[in-house]
Amino acid sequence: MALAGCSWLLLSATFLSVGAEISITPEPAQPAEGDNVTLAVHGLLGELLAYNWYAGPTLSLTYLVASYIISTGDEIPGPAHTGREAVRPDGGLDIQGVLPRHSGTYILQTLNRQLQTEVGYGHLQVYEILAQPVVMANNTALVERRDTLHLMCSSPSPAEVRWFFNGEALPIAIRLGQSPDGRVLTRHGVRREEAGAYQCEVWNPVSVSRSEPINLTVYFGPERVAILQDSTTRTGCTIKLDFNTSLTLWCVSQSCPEPEYMWVFNGRALKNGRDHLNISSMTAAQEGTYTCIAKNPKTLLSGSASVVVKLSAAAVVMTIVPVPTKPMEGQDVTLTVQGYPKDLLVYAWYRGPASEPNRLLSQLPSGNWIAGPAHTGREAAFANCSLLVQKLNLTDAGRYTLKTITLQGKTETLDVELQVATLE
Repeated sequence: MALAGCSWLLLSATFLSVGAEISITPEPAQPAEGDNVTLAVHGLLGELLAYNWYAGPTLSLTYLVASYIISTGDEIPGPAHTGREAVRPDGGLDIQGVLPRHSGTYILQTLNRQLQTEVGYGHLQVYEILAQPVVMANNTALVERRDTLHLMCSSPSPAEVRWFFNGEALPIAIRLGQSPDGRVLTRHGVRREEAGAYQCEVWNPVSVSRSEPINLTVYFGPERVAILQDSTTRTGCTIKLDFNTSLTLWCVSQSCPEPEYMWVFNGRALKNGRDHLNISSMTAAQEGTYTCIAKNPKTLLSGSASVVVKLSAAAVVMTIVPVPTKPMEGQDVTLTVQGYPKDLLVYAWYRGPASEPNRLLSQLPSGNWIAGPAHTGREAAFANCSLLVQKLNLTDAGRYTLKTITLQGKTETLDVELQVATLE
């Protein structure tokens, strides 16, 4: 029996029956775009005359791909034929180089010698070879607890999406900010631990593609501002320093980026924008409160720490010892001073109590001295505060008083009784 064109469809309408035996499966089962696919048919029964293939949900002429006459091997393309389809003698449908648009429902309609028809349904899903997605961010530099992180995975394909953080699957805590389709990541009040490299990956059963990383910076701080001594030693509230010794104070904090620094001494700003401050030669003039102020130019937050620097108390009590201890008349004697202040500003020797009229002489750190009313011309002083009295006579015996004044204004007086032995 010869069948011309698709006229057998109209004739068979009164004999249409839906068979449950025919099944259609794609081979391969999960084809990628560009693959050659066969829609294999199973469960064909009886002596058949012709096949009709439809690429659509209904037996409509609009969806007809091709008709095939078994006895002659003739194939007649339909309106839905794309130029890639060919019907096989066994009823299967070959599609060369499938594209995503070939995805959908396929129907096979058969016609037997009794002019009865059966249909079978199948589904073809063609998966794309996915292009590399791109992560887009509202901003790659955010302020902690103030700004919102908004990332979007941009991809032209309707594929599944997963996120990666520093090369690892995104932690659950951050995944809670994902949109239902997984393509948008939102994090209100971003945290510092969320700074790093973000990537998104699109995937389907035949293809995987991951984006280039986008690096997120989270600014925070300064926090826990502290002053360290010599870069590693944590200081207390007070640092005691020996006279004429040196010290370096270091300002540290937790901050991103590194903060700007300013040092303040006794309420006065110093011209120092570094993270450390050097005290090269400690004197009383450098005693006081040192404050480091750290300011973050991105967060506009600041913090400070202070420390008090003082001179150490004298370790040795000042004493005066005559040398020799019992000088003779006509001898020289040195009133030797031990434990004198190291930050000495000026000192003066007195005959008797420390009163201005009885002053012998005053000594300055430069070595200059000024004679007083009690000076006889036989006295000389040294930088260590000691006093030399030459060619003693009996009138030189008695009390001598030393008065010292330090750079910070501290005054101390100490006296000694000088005895002069007579010549026999």
